[in-house]
Amino acid sequence: MTLPYLVCAIITAISAAVSFGYSIAALRTAGGEAKTLALYAGGRSAALLLGAIAALVLQQAGWLFAIATMMIIVQAFDAYIGTTIKDRLKTFGPALTALFNLAALIWAILG
Repeated sequence: MTLPYLVCAIITAISAAVSFGYSIAALRTAGGEAKTLALYAGGRSAALLLGAIAALVLQQAGWLFAIATMMIIVQAFDAYIGTTIKDRLKTFGPALTALFNLAALIWAILG
């Protein structure tokens, strides 16, 4: 496992874990229809987290590149949502995570 691969895999896994954590937090506080939406978000976040962990274990570049790309897209959408709700933390946190993950992905592809 090369350093660029490892860095990209770790950043991707952290990103997926944070996303999963937010979905679990939403699940705990939501009620009614919002709880149903939180369950769907949790299922998708769990799948991405398992995929990110698999990328670390399997050490398959194609797998990592696919999961990293998905997490970059998820974080970019999260940043957009942060702008619509005018929450700076929920805007800049995901935006920076997406940028770091993109840089790590490019490094892993080129490295």
